[in-house]
Amino acid sequence: MRKCKVFVGNSHPELGKLVCERLGIEPAPCSLKKFANGETSVQIGVSVRDEDVYVIQSGSPTINDHIMELLILVSACRGGSARKITAVIPQFPYSKQCKMKKHRGAITARMLANLLIMAGADHVVSMDLHASQMQGFFTKPVDNLYGGPSLAKWIRENVPDYKDAVVVSKNPGGTKRVTALADSLKINFAMIHTDRRRAKDLYSQNKDLQQLKLRKQSMLRKSRPIIRQGDDPNEEENIIFSNGIQTARIRNGHVIGDEEADEDNDEVAMESDEGDDSTSVAPSDSYALGGTYDTIDSEDEEDEEEEVRKEKLITLVGNVRDRAAIILDDMVDRPGSFISAAEHLVQNCGAKRVYVVATHGIFTGDCLEELEKCEYIHQIVVTNTYPIAPEHIANSKKLVSIDVSPIFAECIRRDHYGESISVLFDSLASI
Repeated sequence: MRKCKVFVGNSHPELGKLVCERLGIEPAPCSLKKFANGETSVQIGVSVRDEDVYVIQSGSPTINDHIMELLILVSACRGGSARKITAVIPQFPYSKQCKMKKHRGAITARMLANLLIMAGADHVVSMDLHASQMQGFFTKPVDNLYGGPSLAKWIRENVPDYKDAVVVSKNPGGTKRVTALADSLKINFAMIHTDRRRAKDLYSQNKDLQQLKLRKQSMLRKSRPIIRQGDDPNEEENIIFSNGIQTARIRNGHVIGDEEADEDNDEVAMESDEGDDSTSVAPSDSYALGGTYDTIDSEDEEDEEEEVRKEKLITLVGNVRDRAAIILDDMVDRPGSFISAAEHLVQNCGAKRVYVVATHGIFTGDCLEELEKCEYIHQIVVTNTYPIAPEHIANSKKLVSIDVSPIFAECIRRDHYGESISVLFDSLASI
């Protein structure tokens, strides 16, 4: 690859070296260090005049320092008269802050996009942006590569009877990502919805509806002969329960059983009988228009620890009974929603195994340890877009890391030679 230089930042040097090995070149020399006062210093050790420059810098635990390193490196290449500068960012930082969630907030992802363009980036390459609409933040071309084909290839090769598995979205915001993977694997999908508004009342109503539905189905089976198709003795039962909705309650981040839930309902009923018979005051989490309920982004896990202690209602729409459940998301950041979803799928919905699959394994704090301790999670599958400590990979019994360096190497090669990159979207699984 003539007239091309690839610079590797300090955020994820392992991935950068793998990309360069795939391309058959050495990383371009540069000095990346910090002064005693904390300022970042970048010195390029090779001429980049009239050449295509690619800067590989991903997210990391020390993200703010590495963002400044990326901006300074891009600016240095621009000052060195590079013909074209491409920022290769496998895991785009601040991607969760891609919209204003609360009043007087900042859309930080858009600010970072503006900084990259002002520093001199002519092209941006990333993988599985938190929201594909983020491409509109840039005034330069953006290639958003997909990790789904690589994850689908791993599922085909490592999940027993994957054709009977179900891809599950742990929140309504991830259904588009889930349906895309389910379509590529030609399997079913399901969705989990978590709601903390009037959890006890909703739980009681849904349990009553489920019992009523089961009574009607039992009466239908008794009133007519069982029609079986093929040789599967349980085919009619599978048809009956295919559209079921299973609900449960979450407390302190874990699913509670029916007995504990019934006891709570009895206590609430006793308190209401002993209370005053005067006009009751509506709860603060009311559904009514103009209520005081503070909306929470359905795509993201609640950030504040106080929200974890509140009681919530978890609902599965779909059928995972006696099947493997694959919980898919773009990143594994915090363990709470994954653990509660896995508990609900196994305890209440009858799933055989649960796989947690994501593109970016961020694992904030003790996230990986908590997921490892969960007995309902069979394996945790991520790609190497985000740096994971080697000791975590060596000591983990459930973690699997998929190498996506061939994807970025092929993207760089095609971009340098002016070939189409859209071909990658359909053929990544075969690379």
